Amino acid sequence: MLWTADDMPSQKGRTAVVTGSNTGLGFATASALAARGASVILAIRNVDAGSKAAERIRQASPGARIEVYQLDLGSLASIFKAAQRIRAKNPRIDLLINNAGIMNTPKGTTVDGVERQFGINHLGHFALTGLLIENMLAVPASRVVTVSALAHQMARGIDFDDLQRESSYAPMRVYSQSKLMNILFTYELQRRLDQAGALTLSVAAHPGLASSELSRGNPATQRAFIKLIRPLIFQSTSKGALPTLRAATDTSVRGAQYYGPDGRWSRGTRGSPAVVESSAASHNKTNQRRLWAVSEELTGVVFPV
Repeated sequence: MLWTADDMPSQKGRTAVVTGSNTGLGFATASALAARGASVILAIRNVDAGSKAAERIRQASPGARIEVYQLDLGSLASIFKAAQRIRAKNPRIDLLINNAGIMNTPKGTTVDGVERQFGINHLGHFALTGLLIENMLAVPASRVVTVSALAHQMARGIDFDDLQRESSYAPMRVYSQSKLMNILFTYELQRRLDQAGALTLSVAAHPGLASSELSRGNPATQRAFIKLIRPLIFQSTSKGALPTLRAATDTSVRGAQYYGPDGRWSRGTRGSPAVVESSAASHNKTNQRRLWAVSEELTGVVFPV
């Protein structure tokens, strides 16, 4: 059976935090949750852009409850500040959607001196989750949904000896490893939640090939090529958000599942959201635990599970 946004149960009374939600997949996710009655927090780097996004959501869903919080996932100081504000005002958090990310960017570092794709795509969300999750653990049906990508399959493992890419830097290779980290984190978090007897679930999702602004970091020639082929192979942003929305709201979801388009003939690039398989590398328990330990060390964030 095909699952669509119409299959989402009511989200009234629920609070959702969505990172990178002023545009693209994050905006589509936040809009759909607000339309179903959730109170949605847009956690974004540019507050002005977030305010405009909030107004667009209110226009589409009159009465929608939207708040905008400044969050720069490339700055631990910003993450700590945003998390403190969110927790203080929202003692109950039902959904945390770790959606924001960058892709295939030139070599650079965060303000904390960490390689940018590693720092923003993984470490930033690791820290944010660790700082917010205490407000989720006792909430029935609460979920952490971390958005990965098909590109995680390109990574055979994690190069723990060169996480900062000091010896070499290949943008797409680094991106694919950061997306593998998203799934390693998801699975390790669920193991810890199970051991703690928490009510929260940790789930991963990917959008397939969906129109978004994620490729804005690509070289100009690649952006032009993507623009040319987008109508042929990319699904819409609203469809690309469906795996995340199903992972966040479907009552049949279980912890450590991975949702994506089920298109058999499209190799997972398009289709209705369903449980799909992540790569063999994502199930490496040694790497799951090692990545967790490194992430705690680099962020200073220790989870209460």
